[in-house]
Amino acid sequence: MTVTLEVTDGVGTIRLDRPPMNALDVAVQDRLLELAGEASRRDDVRAVVLYGGEKVFAAGADIKEMQTMDHAAMVVRSRALQDAFTAVARIPKPVVAAVTGYALGGGCELALCADFRIAGDNAKLGQPEILLGLIPGAGGTQRLARLVGPAKAKDLIFTGRHVKAEEALTMGLVDRVVPAAEVYEQAHAWAAKLAKGPALALRAAKEAVDAGLETDIDTGLTIERTWFAGLFATEDRERGMRSFVEEGPGKAKFL
Repeated sequence: MTVTLEVTDGVGTIRLDRPPMNALDVAVQDRLLELAGEASRRDDVRAVVLYGGEKVFAAGADIKEMQTMDHAAMVVRSRALQDAFTAVARIPKPVVAAVTGYALGGGCELALCADFRIAGDNAKLGQPEILLGLIPGAGGTQRLARLVGPAKAKDLIFTGRHVKAEEALTMGLVDRVVPAAEVYEQAHAWAAKLAKGPALALRAAKEAVDAGLETDIDTGLTIERTWFAGLFATEDRERGMRSFVEEGPGKAKFL
């Protein structure tokens, strides 16, 4: 399989495995869509790590495959491509990207679908599609601008340049830089910690933030208020408040 899902301690690792560079061909895209859906549905998956292995996250699309596609073919395929990445972005659980080596083009766009990005000190990220006479097509023009702001996004998209881990951290493209050998370990630890949290509240928090960013403040507050009130019907809320009153803050154990 070019992409697999393995689950340990409540954490599902979606692992890209298409040597040597994890090029994101049609088969990988379709498998990402399938596994994002599986991770979303499975109760034993409470958080997710996106990982490409020790050497590379994903160096982008399969250019040889794309070169064979004409306009009509890409009109069809571009929707499937975006749908696959959107399925990852909409996993209703915390998602962290563990980025080693290159995360370029589609690889960078896949990392953008995570809620948090931990990069190795050997990471290089970028959107080099302009060098092919193209623009990003898997969410790069949208998710990148929302994450780092339009000016920084345009810098990367217009020039196609790669940024190293430290610059990516400074511009907000990644959230933490660690030694390359520790990337997966730290990403898994981050996910495992959240996997022990209240699943419905985490889902509500993610959907409220993501949906709120796409609308005006009043609508965003309505989304927040609806989720906030709804959580008062959950066992996790009862468990969390009871623990707080009886034992003090931060000691609740959620199912």
